[in-house]
Amino acid sequence: VPVINAYLDGMIRIAFRHNGTVDKVIGDALHIMFGAPVADPDHAANAVACALDIDRFAEAFSQGKREEGIAFGRTRIGVNSGNAIVGNFGGELKFDYTAHGDAINTAARLEGANKYLGTRVCVSGRTVALCPNFFGRPAGLLVLKGKTQPTAVYEPLEDTNIEPAWMAA
Repeated sequence: VPVINAYLDGMIRIAFRHNGTVDKVIGDALHIMFGAPVADPDHAANAVACALDIDRFAEAFSQGKREEGIAFGRTRIGVNSGNAIVGNFGGELKFDYTAHGDAINTAARLEGANKYLGTRVCVSGRTVALCPNFFGRPAGLLVLKGKTQPTAVYEPLEDTNIEPAWMAA
């Protein structure tokens, strides 16, 4: 429990630094929203920057735990932009502030797609289109579960991580 809490705490702090709203903690995973409950014109860029920071944190955290002899898996992140229904959902006995809709489902599918793409962070073309300074590489066109049309996906990169030369090109 202390290891998972330290891991989640680090990621939550990063989300808050990027104006993210932590919607849910689901086991060892986080659902983070951008642009709700407060509108943010830079929500897409903040989400990508947050994903890269979480990726750096998670890789360092995992490496540190492995050095301590504690097995710790990989963190995978999916980022998507789109409309969602956001609000308090539930009933008289329990309700939860959350987001629902295709945009949320797509982000979850992108998280899972990392396993097959060999990536850790997967960003949709919709998000990339909203980020004028996006730096990354195309990762493919995927027909995600529940979709009939392919979704363009990208792997964001740190502009310092462009080795070898073919990656820079």
